[in-house]
Amino acid sequence: MNWMANRRGVIGLGGAAALVSGCGGRVVGLDVERRILDIGNQAEPLTLDPHKASGVWENRILGEMFIGLTTEDVNGLPIPGMAERWEVSEDGLTWTFALRRAAWSDGQPCTAYDFEYAFRRILSPDTIAEYAQVTYAILNAQKVKEGTLPVTDLGVRAIDERTLEIRLEHPAPYLPGLLKHYTHFPVPKHVVEKHGDDWIKPANIQVNGPFKLEKWWSNYVVHLVKNPGFYDARNVAFNELYFYPTNNDDAAARRVMNGELGWSANFSGKKRDHYDKVLPGFAKVAPYMLLQYFSMNTTRPPFNDVRVRRALSMAIDRQFMADRIWQAGYQPAWSFVPPGIYGYPEGGRLSFADQPLPARRAEARRLLEEAGYGPDKPLKFTFSHRNTQDNPQVAVVAQADWRAIAPWVEVQLAGVEGQIHYANLRAKNFDCGDGGWVADYNDAYTYLYLLETRTGPQNYPGYSNPEYDRLMEASTQERDAAARAAIMRKAEQLMLDDCPVIPVGFGTSKNLVDPRIKGFAGNLEDIHRTRWMTISA
Repeated sequence: MNWMANRRGVIGLGGAAALVSGCGGRVVGLDVERRILDIGNQAEPLTLDPHKASGVWENRILGEMFIGLTTEDVNGLPIPGMAERWEVSEDGLTWTFALRRAAWSDGQPCTAYDFEYAFRRILSPDTIAEYAQVTYAILNAQKVKEGTLPVTDLGVRAIDERTLEIRLEHPAPYLPGLLKHYTHFPVPKHVVEKHGDDWIKPANIQVNGPFKLEKWWSNYVVHLVKNPGFYDARNVAFNELYFYPTNNDDAAARRVMNGELGWSANFSGKKRDHYDKVLPGFAKVAPYMLLQYFSMNTTRPPFNDVRVRRALSMAIDRQFMADRIWQAGYQPAWSFVPPGIYGYPEGGRLSFADQPLPARRAEARRLLEEAGYGPDKPLKFTFSHRNTQDNPQVAVVAQADWRAIAPWVEVQLAGVEGQIHYANLRAKNFDCGDGGWVADYNDAYTYLYLLETRTGPQNYPGYSNPEYDRLMEASTQERDAAARAAIMRKAEQLMLDDCPVIPVGFGTSKNLVDPRIKGFAGNLEDIHRTRWMTISA
């Protein structure tokens, strides 16, 4: 998932107060008596259609409204959701799910046919689904999305109302973790077919999860109310949730201090000690499957030359960025896959990782000179970056690091609004640009597939190496978990040696949570569903 900030604006303190006063005079953050929680959600959702969403801020809302075949427990691990149990064929290619009895919020049954419809919908060429490729482990999914096969050839079928069969292109032992991703959520066929794109409007939408959409004030708040028809509603503690777009971390923290938010989904790592003092017990920091990295556009000069790419990667002072800018437990990134990923051996590293920074920069200068650059032919490029959170500071440090190679390295900075920035990356309309990636599920493939040729727009650098593609395809066919991981490690090292990207930092999740909320547990995915939380006085 893309890691970025709000595409539009910040709700100031006055604006927030004016808004909630229009909702009954409520500015409480956490209303224990009425069981209401106000959440700082970083960004304004572009959509609440699970097949068209693409951001962690949308996932926070969608995961409260919909339940997939599997779902997350308090630690972010996959557990049965709409599927009570499943069986896997001996060859690992056919999964059969037995669904629980459940209903949409209008009382209509939520069945295997809704799942069949949903999978066909997200993979239809008519559906603009940026994350459709997350489903490509399913038999014929990519061919259906590309329009070379009809949706009826997709390897998903409802055997009856409570039995769903999914056939795969290759064994995927990580499937339970993948199926909890919002791209695999069901949608109510009877509602979507009736209302079309308007099905997500509050007056029309029907959900199968703990909360339903009450109202959506664009650029202000998304208001959810408890869904009494949810199959586990009796164990859901909250009655209402309010999600506010808060792309300014400091402003969001002030709203927590003022009692206007009970939970803010991010804060500045540089201010961790301050918040520990003024908000004792609020700050929650945990390892997170977040990679911060720079992409170099390999489809055009100068970044079609591996010597240039390698030189720029060598010059970056990752430790400074982690310790002085991001802070709060950030680690310098010398690989593309973060540490701690389930079943993946650590050890993939950029070959120069252990060299001192001065030696790296001296070698970077030699490489650039070998590539033909110097006083008479300066290396010039633009570094595009997200203009929110710590990203502008990171960009300034990167610019200084590159200029430290030689005075003839000229780097222009261009701060860009987040949504536009990522659109430029996908369109290859950039020289070098920053970005972040949050794993869609706890498996190395969710990082490494980004650099496959077939990934297309989300392969930001346009990297294409047939051997890398071959290894990644071989990993998908390997049933033995250890052998599969070893193949992916080999592919990762090959890609790191080619330097299409500059891994910079491995992140942490940083939440400010009212201590009266119990059941908020840090986890690698930074996914926290309120159905697992309770409230104390």
